[in-house]
Amino acid sequence: MAEKYTKEQLWKLFEKLPEGLKDAIFAEKTADDIYDICKRNEVEEKKIPEVARLTGNVLLGILPLNDLQKSLEKEIGLESEVAKRVFYQISRFVFFPIKKQLAEIHNLEIIPTGEEESVLSKEKESDVSLQRDTYRESIE
Repeated sequence: MAEKYTKEQLWKLFEKLPEGLKDAIFAEKTADDIYDICKRNEVEEKKIPEVARLTGNVLLGILPLNDLQKSLEKEIGLESEVAKRVFYQISRFVFFPIKKQLAEIHNLEIIPTGEEESVLSKEKESDVSLQRDTYRESIE
């Protein structure tokens, strides 16, 4: 279970955050996404503020991103499959757009997605095709 922080402690943490995270914490879109995700996964209405609190704790750097799913199960009492879906969807819609800022505060390594990797490999292939072939065989 996460530690309890005073409002003053939370505000000090907030002031140190990168701008993208500050914006995400108070963004109406973030709140709407969390609400929609909870509704889609049939999370009880009374548990939605707790999901939002845990999501906010990740954005503040208090709760490690990788612990969110476990916290959804243990602290809120979501079933394992529901917690997994909620975690995945929050990661996709709330955390993904600000992944670089989250990585800064959580010291995470950003691993390229398959799409980014394929773009990188295509760029490398195109570089190879532009190089002049210096090997010449004699024709006899």
